[in-house]
Amino acid sequence: MTIQADLEKAVAAAQSALGTYETFSVSTLDESAKQMFKDMSSDMERHVGQLRGRLNYVTQNNAMNKPLS
Repeated sequence: MTIQADLEKAVAAAQSALGTYETFSVSTLDESAKQMFKDMSSDMERHVGQLRGRLNYVTQNNAMNKPLS
């Protein structure tokens, strides 16, 4: 498996976790748990952004994606 494929999987997993945390934050009645899940969602949004940034970099700089000269 390539780095690009690994990053794509990581982005998908992080997005899934983000959705789960957001669901938990709206479905719980416990205010401290609600805040914890909101905080975790914010952290995961940052993680998704970082992973996407790295994926974009790898995709743009991958020799296999460059046209042959």
